[in-house]
Amino acid sequence: MADKRRFDLFADLVTRHFPGCKHAFDVAGGQGKLNQALVARGVATRTFDTRWKRADVDYAERRFTLDEPCGCDVLVGMHPDGATRVIVEYAAKHGRPFAIVPCCSDNGLSYKPWMRHLAELGEQLGLVVEETALPMQGRARVLLGRPR
Repeated sequence: MADKRRFDLFADLVTRHFPGCKHAFDVAGGQGKLNQALVARGVATRTFDTRWKRADVDYAERRFTLDEPCGCDVLVGMHPDGATRVIVEYAAKHGRPFAIVPCCSDNGLSYKPWMRHLAELGEQLGLVVEETALPMQGRARVLLGRPR
């Protein structure tokens, strides 16, 4: 069962690691709960997802792509599934930091190799990537990336 504190814990981590960020893109953000947690902390957030059932938040009902106009200071993803790699690539392309809590891979890798792959991808694309963890149950490892 998912830890009910995950969105608040992740929002706290994002605002602590990227204190100057005022606008976030929440990629594959489901119903918008991370959006709500970030907005409560003063970060205007737009959630991208294809769900039709969602919270009353700034929401773009579509898939997030590398062609999305850049209107954010930071990209975030809490278990963004197939959009995880796109977050890293978009951050590198637009010179933005990111924070992601990866879960399943999009290329068949198991969890630990997937995490390594994402960190290496970020580094290859010119980002500095570090790892930390949220104090919660379930997939709690966080990758943080910043432009060099």
